Amino acid sequence: MIHRRRVLQSGLAITSAAFTTPGLFADLVQTPSQTEGPFYPNQMPLDTDNDLLVINDSITPAVGEITHLSGVVRDQSGTPVRNAFVEIWQVDANAVYLHTGDQTNRDNQDTNFQGYGRFLTDSQGRYYFRTIKPVSYPGRTPHIHFGVSKSGQRVLTTQLYVKGHPNNRKDGLLNRLSADAKAMLLGDFQSLPDSKIGELSVKFDITLGTTPDDDDRKNLKGVAKPLWKPR
Repeated sequence: MIHRRRVLQSGLAITSAAFTTPGLFADLVQTPSQTEGPFYPNQMPLDTDNDLLVINDSITPAVGEITHLSGVVRDQSGTPVRNAFVEIWQVDANAVYLHTGDQTNRDNQDTNFQGYGRFLTDSQGRYYFRTIKPVSYPGRTPHIHFGVSKSGQRVLTTQLYVKGHPNNRKDGLLNRLSADAKAMLLGDFQSLPDSKIGELSVKFDITLGTTPDDDDRKNLKGVAKPLWKPR
């Protein structure tokens, strides 16, 4: 097990070679919005950092396929967005949300899984999380919820899906999107080279912009929620 502090400090370097040069984009299409869902945490975990596998100084990690999740937040012109507040939340390996209202499989909740994490993007718009590969939830294909805020306001709510998962074709929420929009939310979870414990990595870039059909749905759920305010 890699020391936790080392994981958090080195996480952004894992896929740094894959980040492209700023200024090469024009009129990017906004990452498609998706519902926040009913299970955004109603009680925050004791730990809210970007390592969802270990809570505080616990020596017992969460169960699941270790996944290094990273990406870049950009505006519509392709400029990296610094200090964007990125949140993720997802079920544990037993398909249980952190939210206390999720009683589907509550007795089997992995109490070592943080279930929620947050990260402030760096000067190049980059974010990083260490989490687990998402699993199916009753009625849903595997997914990770994302919320992106600026100046305390939620500006995008979306979800990341597993590319090629067989349940994708049956997921009603995912299949409301056009083929092009759907493709933007499908992440390619790949084996991490040289990992001796079967770790995965996935890159999910996020664009904050305006899509042609977005004008009538500006008020995404959670927009007025003051999740965080810069100092």
